[in-house]
Amino acid sequence: MFSGEPRNRDELIEELRTAQANGLMSNDTLTMVEGAIKVTELSVDDVMVPRAQIVSLPADAPLADILATVVESGHSRFPVHGEDKDEVLGILLAKDLLKYFGQSDGFDLRGLLRPAVLIPESMRLNVLLAEFRLTRNHMALVVDEYGGVAGLITIEDVLEQIVGEIDDEHDDEEDPVLVEALAEEGAFLVSALTPIADFNEIAGSHFSDEEFDTIGGMVTSEFGHLPTAGEEISVGGFLFRVTQADDRRVQAFHVTRVGEVS
Repeated sequence: MFSGEPRNRDELIEELRTAQANGLMSNDTLTMVEGAIKVTELSVDDVMVPRAQIVSLPADAPLADILATVVESGHSRFPVHGEDKDEVLGILLAKDLLKYFGQSDGFDLRGLLRPAVLIPESMRLNVLLAEFRLTRNHMALVVDEYGGVAGLITIEDVLEQIVGEIDDEHDDEEDPVLVEALAEEGAFLVSALTPIADFNEIAGSHFSDEEFDTIGGMVTSEFGHLPTAGEEISVGGFLFRVTQADDRRVQAFHVTRVGEVS
């Protein structure tokens, strides 16, 4: 116990969090390392898109209906099925439809399909990621013990477990509310992702953003460890109380002005 070397996963993560608190790595780097460790413990059914949410295409659908579905969904890959949705014939890449925009002569959906990758629900995410890299596939269909389609998973779904949410041009573009003034005078509900410069402008504070970019990074460093919900600390004339947190990062604070801002 006095060797100083971590003996299990929890001790390893605690060592990494200590390194982050000591300034040896950024909070973002810590999050990714923890995510990479967590991926080895998750299986496909933990993160897959369930069957009911899959946007699939019937093989006998007319081109106009296919194009409408592709444009509306914004996805780049679509499972194509026969009469039964469990009868997956292949995967359609949206880019393969480009030559048919404006004309439908010679359209043959089945001729455009790529082979579908089928995987079990129990496959570990790290194993799937290695398979994605090896085969250069970006999507796999998840089948249950009876051979039916249980869900769908993409390489993006796996990577998001490591690096966090990945937004693209088809995701909701509405800017999230990062700082919300509360009825209580001098009090705010603050997302941990709020840039320090933005918080300074809204709250009238003067925190430096040379070392940290976000309020979450700055306050976590002040704690010296990854705080849990309910913990609080006073920094620069403000009391930061953690309102949301998980085992990887702080997500939000209740912030109250408690003294002269410095």
